[in-house]
Amino acid sequence: MRSWKKMLLSLTAAASLVAYSVPTFAAQPTEAPGAKLTVNGKPVDYAYGEVLARKGTMMVPVRLTAEALGAKLQDVQNGTVRITRNGKTVTLKDKATLIGGVSFVPVRSMAQAVGYDVHWDKATRTVVLVSTKTGEAARGFMWEVKNGPTTVYLVGSMHIADDSFYPLRSEFEKAFAEADYLGVEINIGKEESEAQEKKVMELGTYQDGTTLKDHVSAETYKELGKLLEANGIKANAFDKLKPWVVETTLGTLKSGDAGYETDEGIDLYFIQQAIQRKLPILELESYDSQLSMFNGLSDDLQERNLKGAIENFDTIAEGTDDMAKMWKSGDEKALLAMTQDIAQDPEYYKALIVDRNVGMANKIEGYLKSGKAQEYFIVVGAAHYLGKDGVLKLLEDRGYKVERK
Repeated sequence: MRSWKKMLLSLTAAASLVAYSVPTFAAQPTEAPGAKLTVNGKPVDYAYGEVLARKGTMMVPVRLTAEALGAKLQDVQNGTVRITRNGKTVTLKDKATLIGGVSFVPVRSMAQAVGYDVHWDKATRTVVLVSTKTGEAARGFMWEVKNGPTTVYLVGSMHIADDSFYPLRSEFEKAFAEADYLGVEINIGKEESEAQEKKVMELGTYQDGTTLKDHVSAETYKELGKLLEANGIKANAFDKLKPWVVETTLGTLKSGDAGYETDEGIDLYFIQQAIQRKLPILELESYDSQLSMFNGLSDDLQERNLKGAIENFDTIAEGTDDMAKMWKSGDEKALLAMTQDIAQDPEYYKALIVDRNVGMANKIEGYLKSGKAQEYFIVVGAAHYLGKDGVLKLLEDRGYKVERK
């Protein structure tokens, strides 16, 4: 099933390529401006008014906040606020206060009326609203592992996604809101350095005067040229690139046409929030290690994978759609089946899954053994978790209890 295997590079391995919640806001100063508001991870940009802390309560503009929550302001009469959402009109339990000519209400009153949990991120002074309606959100993959006072949440990512993946389930957002650390394969939110760019050029392109044509069969090279020309690209456009780079590029091109982008990926979603929160980001791998893993594949395997990408080019988008459905439904059987499909190629499976899983499990166990009352939120490719060589099995074999959340 070559199309699945190729797109699993994006699902599991191609990341390099392609504060605590509290129940009250009592610590805030009287009528202090400058706080921010996010709804299911997306910031709300107020055209007028802003989030204010007044006498220990966070206050938000009524009309604009209602709209950000998918509701509509019905009316405000003598301070009593009525809003409508999904055809149902509700009356807020707290009355509005007029501040600077704009009606404000406590954010908790507004949020809970339409089905949102409220958290406070002290580090960035952000009010975080998370939908509690799990029927509206994707199931995804998340497990919990505990050791004494330490908790680790393990989240399975798709490195490419679209906006249909969001909002995430409230369980994801709650766990992340309470995390002390975010762990990822590599921090793709960092700006690329000259050293990284140099590494890609060193490993991903031919440096000895040869080209792709010299390293793959005439048939493979011809088929690639025909495919590129059919898509408006010069037949020799990828001549300087090694087969593993060309294969990954083809997958990225086709999935991008279908609307799936790294900018919408699950890991980048949390990386961007961690940067805003100034949350420490831990890397379980490195940029160099991922590039070296691909570059270390045998010439024969690289060409076979490239041929598979060419032959299945027109079905890549369909395969990615199926993986998106798998992720959003949280289907462990389908995820395990894809992982087992990779296992049919021993060299590829060992490089992409087995060896890396051991390294990831070692890092995660190190976090679990910290002995501190801390929470780690770990996001790596979903296909790293299941099966006899999966991270979950490796942790269970070491005596840890893993629970699906």
